[in-house]
Amino acid sequence: MKVLIIGGVAAGTKTAAKIKREMGDNCSVTILNKGEHISYAGCGLPYYVGKVIEDKSSLIVNTPESFSKLTGAEVRCGVEVTSIDRKSKQVVLKRISTGEEETISYDKLVIATGADPIKPPIPGIDLSGVFFMRTPNDAIALRDTVENGVKRAVVIGGGFIGLEIAENLSAMGIRVSVIDMAEHVMPGFDTDFAEYVENHLADKGIMIFTGDQVIGIEGENKVEKLRTKNRVIKTDLVVMSVGIHPNTAFLNDTDLEFAPNKTLIADEFMLTADENIYVVGDCACVKNALTNKPTWSPMGSSANHEGRICAQNIAGKSKTYKGVLGTTVVKLPELNVGKTGLSKESAKKEGYDVCSVTIATDDKAHYYPDASNFIIRMVAEKHTRKLLGVQVMGPGATDKIVDIAATAITLGADLYSLESMDLAYAPPFSTAIHPFVVAVNVLQNKLDGELDSVLLDEIEDFDSWTKLDVSKAPSIPNLRYLPVGEINGEIEGLSKDEKILLLCAKGKNSYMAQNRLRRFGYTNTKVLEGGILFYPNLKAMED
Repeated sequence: MKVLIIGGVAAGTKTAAKIKREMGDNCSVTILNKGEHISYAGCGLPYYVGKVIEDKSSLIVNTPESFSKLTGAEVRCGVEVTSIDRKSKQVVLKRISTGEEETISYDKLVIATGADPIKPPIPGIDLSGVFFMRTPNDAIALRDTVENGVKRAVVIGGGFIGLEIAENLSAMGIRVSVIDMAEHVMPGFDTDFAEYVENHLADKGIMIFTGDQVIGIEGENKVEKLRTKNRVIKTDLVVMSVGIHPNTAFLNDTDLEFAPNKTLIADEFMLTADENIYVVGDCACVKNALTNKPTWSPMGSSANHEGRICAQNIAGKSKTYKGVLGTTVVKLPELNVGKTGLSKESAKKEGYDVCSVTIATDDKAHYYPDASNFIIRMVAEKHTRKLLGVQVMGPGATDKIVDIAATAITLGADLYSLESMDLAYAPPFSTAIHPFVVAVNVLQNKLDGELDSVLLDEIEDFDSWTKLDVSKAPSIPNLRYLPVGEINGEIEGLSKDEKILLLCAKGKNSYMAQNRLRRFGYTNTKVLEGGILFYPNLKAMED
């Protein structure tokens, strides 16, 4: 069998290596790669810019020569496939250095051409000092410029890559601004989570300007300032991170099936509409494992999974890809943020009848040095209590929460099956009841009616509510303080049907206060989910 793979990096090289391990000399595998690098750590590029990764050679996972020697696959770099003839099962490629064309036949073809950065039609985008972030050469060029005394930088785009670049530039002492056309950074997260991140980044010196559009980059021969609809920002460099588009234009005449964003639609075997053509990686449209709807997940993790499944099917095994959950995690200054599955907002858009809860909880034993907190939002379907999604923020190991949730969602778990999971505990690592299980239990309490809680944006006529600070110690100036231990009967000045909003540091004391107040006939209380930790601006609230 003769297999051609168009493209390398994550998906292409994974496919090639796995085919050769499965089939050995019974299959010839050739990678046709446009660029000079066949396999590199694309997700590590922002950290090379920030000198977290010192040596640029660390970014190169394999050279063409080392990959070929390691796997037995042939690697041809500097060639671009310009067309495919499905009927004759041939591709036409062009040598980039000479323009010379060549035709090669295949038995099976794998499209792994990935995606390129979007280059918006902004005046000045070709000025010196404007950078993209897709290849090792991009990262090397940006770091070389930064090391020459840059003081100010603007990142255009508030997605994960843009924020990672912003974090690394800021850590080098550069004054960083982030511009995004969307109303909030971090697509895929609930709005209030994104707002929390924006406020946190601002506190750490990274200015966030959302809902704004760049209209020009200006300067004499090099970048000097950036102009948006709302402001002008002086800057020494600009990093474009407004998204990517799939490299599939050369397939326009093939009659293969495309998604609206021009990714190639893959079935569960990673096959396209042609039984001899597969697609993997950032140019593939797969399915969401929860909704079963087509989705695009341009992630290094997804690319590797897809490459493995594709290779096994080419080798004759019938392996199916279950799809993606949108699992991700990002490191920001003193805050790690992650998610998997559906957010509350996206679950509602998909038609789910959901219940969610947001908690603030210890990330390990509170007395252990460097203990901190998680803010966790858990979303479940009401009538089945099936777990649909989790979002988490905190300075610690948020990836643990995300990975447990991704495992649970993949297995179709409901809250009942998760509420007594035997997860690892020791004071340096976790709490006696794991933070993930704490979130499960709180959501169960809410569904069972034992907890009546609310988010700030869900409160109508906020000023009409009586707010009580029920923290362990007074924490909100100008609010009436009511210790939980003093709730032993009727509370002077409060009527039984009065609308009472209970506030504390994390929400736990508020829950205990609500429980006591109910015993004494107070029927209209609400616990503020996440407490002051999730809404730090409430510390300045006036009653």
